[in-house]
Amino acid sequence: MGESGFRLLLAGPMVYGCLYCARSYEQTLSTLNFADSKTLKEEKREELFESLKADESIRWAVDVIDPRELSAKMLRKHKINLNEISHDSASGLVKRVLNMGVLLAEVYVDTVGDPEKYRVKLSERFPSIKFVVAKKADSLYPVVSGAGIVAKVTRDRSLREWVLDETYEDIGRKFGSGYPGDPDTKAWLEQHKHRVFGFPTLVRFSWATCNSYFKDGVEVLWEADRDEDDIGNSNGRRQLKLSNFGVTTSKKKKEEEVESSGKGRCKFFETRQLEQLADF
Repeated sequence: MGESGFRLLLAGPMVYGCLYCARSYEQTLSTLNFADSKTLKEEKREELFESLKADESIRWAVDVIDPRELSAKMLRKHKINLNEISHDSASGLVKRVLNMGVLLAEVYVDTVGDPEKYRVKLSERFPSIKFVVAKKADSLYPVVSGAGIVAKVTRDRSLREWVLDETYEDIGRKFGSGYPGDPDTKAWLEQHKHRVFGFPTLVRFSWATCNSYFKDGVEVLWEADRDEDDIGNSNGRRQLKLSNFGVTTSKKKKEEEVESSGKGRCKFFETRQLEQLADF
């Protein structure tokens, strides 16, 4: 069994894929021209994916992680970093295959972080399996190359077919490949950022590479993240009115009237069809 995934993208889900076959099929697997999916053109990846789907000696599975889940985990108070998320995804795929009744003897994994520490971690979780964890494993082992193709094609198709949560008419779909260097992706991010609320939910806004788009963004200070002594103290920062950035407020006596009419609400809330809750 081999596992691989894609983490460098700014937009769309993170997908981990696995491919597994009988050990007696290893020699045949090496003749199928699988290669590191990042070195293959999209047409070739699609062709190889269709061929492995038709091969009854090969089975595969994927774990698709929504960008909202990624950002929520990485930005929560007790953060879950990207390595942990990746490790949990890989472990989940191993467990899924085992639960299908497949006897796994060896698993080859494209490393995330230190290869030896990762190998030990996996071995402790699944002591009956021999793990081989290596850098650039998708270039070294055909079974990992195949898993990478499964992950990449699944991710590309998912992005092409993505149903945006946001409903405003002028939101574009020309978001490119999702890679930081893609001109279409960069242009889309620039056009669809909000100084207070950030990006549409398609974007992995917890990625450090997103920070460069918010040099003029509004800093939000949460009371829960500050010491009690700091509450009410601006520390010399100029307090900015949210009304300057498309967020409007009303006096208390008019709140219900404004809320029910929808007037004065930020476009961010309108496009997501969010309503104010008074009772929980």
